[in-house]
Amino acid sequence: MSGIKGGTYLKTTAHLDRQSQLLLAVNGLFVLAGALSGTFLHVYLWKSKQDYAMIAWFSVAQQIAVGLSFWIGGKWVKQYNKMNALRAGVVLTGVFYLLVLWVSSNIVHWIWPLGLLLGLAIGLFWLAFNVVYFEVTDRKNRDLFNGWVGLLSSFTGIIGPWFSGLLITWLKGDKGYRVVFTISLVIYALCVVFSFFLKKRKSSGAYHWMEPITQLRSKGSPWRLMTPGLITQGVREGVFAFLIGLLVFVATKQEAKLGQFTLITSAISLLTYWLAGKWYKPRFRNAGMFAGALLLWIVIIPLLWNTGYGTFLIFGIGTAVFMPLYILPMTSSGFDIMGTNPETVEKRVELVVLRELSLMVGRFVGTLIFIIVLSISKTPMTITILMLALGAAPIAGWMFVRKLLKTE
Repeated sequence: MSGIKGGTYLKTTAHLDRQSQLLLAVNGLFVLAGALSGTFLHVYLWKSKQDYAMIAWFSVAQQIAVGLSFWIGGKWVKQYNKMNALRAGVVLTGVFYLLVLWVSSNIVHWIWPLGLLLGLAIGLFWLAFNVVYFEVTDRKNRDLFNGWVGLLSSFTGIIGPWFSGLLITWLKGDKGYRVVFTISLVIYALCVVFSFFLKKRKSSGAYHWMEPITQLRSKGSPWRLMTPGLITQGVREGVFAFLIGLLVFVATKQEAKLGQFTLITSAISLLTYWLAGKWYKPRFRNAGMFAGALLLWIVIIPLLWNTGYGTFLIFGIGTAVFMPLYILPMTSSGFDIMGTNPETVEKRVELVVLRELSLMVGRFVGTLIFIIVLSISKTPMTITILMLALGAAPIAGWMFVRKLLKTE
């Protein structure tokens, strides 16, 4: 195991080597393609049929496929070539957008198969990415790497949606969406090319299918605290991921306005993630995560009185400022406990699967709650109150993991 960099006991300096930089480049391209098309995917679905529940079921299909692809794909990633799993995720994402172009206005009849395909693609990519990320980072540079991931995500969030919004508005109608989806296909192809510059990483023994259950049953396992923390993170993510952009579009009726919203909030995220990556140290994680979780909830409150573009912008800016405080400790701490000792490093694939299954369960539960509530009432106030309730989940997440943060 001497070649593995995942354990905290193997590195003494905090820096990002060439493999880390290449992994960031692959991540950046993948996120850029998603920012170009993904931001407007739910708007595209909404234009086909104005039904929140339909879009939520599309998200449910994704989460089911994500969970299965992580659990089943774990064997492929651990025992065979994890880089091929990463490339398969990119290729299948491209296939998804090809099918979206093909079915066009009939997309409402393909919600489940398309959602399952996209979930499979996302699951394979992020499973492989997270395992490789664990191997090329350690506790000393993990916050730095995560800061750069956030920085790149914010930068692509500035360029992608703004450019797509202008293009869709300029070309008008379906033609704009088709051009944007095609550009994303080209970027996904470029992402695959970059992935070949990443080293083929060694497989590491047999895959233990039931390791997630074993960890949760083991007394004293840190995953008994981390898992519910991740589930609560997913509860918020599962709904907010598709709902916020859609609500901004519903409020403005303009793709360009949604692009502008994403540009402004991502520009602020660019700064806050850069600052967090530079100054956020492990000793600050406990207090910082609590402050971030609480403030992420507080910025939702103004939506109780107004759901116009300006109020959503306040919410978006607040989220961009406070999200790094919450998400960096949650992410870094989860990967830190994978590198506690040689035994946990050996089980890194299974632990990544446990981490992602926990997030998936939370997203699934959050989305189901959304569907159930909207089956009773679809008024704007109902949606806002639901956002407020789901938005409190990160506070519960901090309560679960705070003991882990205090031990650092």
